[in-house]
Amino acid sequence: MKILFITSNRIGDAVLSTGLLNHVIREYPDSRITLACGPLAAPLFAETPNIDRIIELVKGTGHWRKLWRETFGTRWDLVVDLRASAFVYFVRARKRRTYRPSDEPVHRVVQLSRFYGLAEPAAPGLWFGQKQVAAAKALIPPGDPVIALAPTANWAGKQWPAAKFADMVLRLTGPRGILEGARVAVFGADAERKVALPLLERIRKDHRIDLVGKVDILTAAACLQQCALFIGNDSGLMHLSAAAYTPTLGLFGPSRDELYAPWGAHCAVVRTKATYDELKASPQWARGASLMGSLSVEAVEAAAIDLWNRCHPQQEVAEAAGA
Repeated sequence: MKILFITSNRIGDAVLSTGLLNHVIREYPDSRITLACGPLAAPLFAETPNIDRIIELVKGTGHWRKLWRETFGTRWDLVVDLRASAFVYFVRARKRRTYRPSDEPVHRVVQLSRFYGLAEPAAPGLWFGQKQVAAAKALIPPGDPVIALAPTANWAGKQWPAAKFADMVLRLTGPRGILEGARVAVFGADAERKVALPLLERIRKDHRIDLVGKVDILTAAACLQQCALFIGNDSGLMHLSAAAYTPTLGLFGPSRDELYAPWGAHCAVVRTKATYDELKASPQWARGASLMGSLSVEAVEAAAIDLWNRCHPQQEVAEAAGA
């Protein structure tokens, strides 16, 4: 069975679509899949089973024409388009499924699952190879627990200040913190090092694992799977962490957590005091500065403690007994 699966340019949206992709693979275990997505998201699928080919689509460069040239000669058994395009009608296909985004305030995972007719939401999940697993174990060797931090995002408005990240993690890893003595792994792209630097500089060298710009996206996900807790802005890294089943706390302000919260019972969000609508109406929206100022260190610390205790209840009981 030949399937064409078209997903997102953005890493976060692509991660959220992996639940549906994995369902399609289970539904058609003998299928051969051609997957089309943006170049940033493409490495996510390098180890996904049943995928014969990945076509990278660079938006704004005649990407639909490119996709048509590379697919029109095949008669597809199924085409799944998650980008709400008319493309599916220009290739030969026995069956077509085109996702149309809804204005309903329902999480993207739920929307995708409903579109495909699933009774239950298809939780995102990633596939790793031995190469990524081995690299993650080398980068995060056995030892004290690791807190993962992602102080960057694809827009400055969503970035909680790195100095606040530092204040928060020093509380969590300091005396009487929930992860006293833990190591701290900092994630981000090479171009984001300047943003992450104020955080990196405040972490003790012997506790710091600097992964900013040093790993590919799938290896980053494998590294996140080695971590005890993730705290980060609304970003692709946040969704990677959730899909790796690491307890994940997402920090939200000028984005909608009802649509894009990290997915799963092992996840939580904490928001700015200002609502999304208030922030969007603010003159600062278009100024390229952080809109996360009303989110306090204390609020993030409290949310992290709550998530940790929820995901590790046995440790909470043990600590209470020893107090």
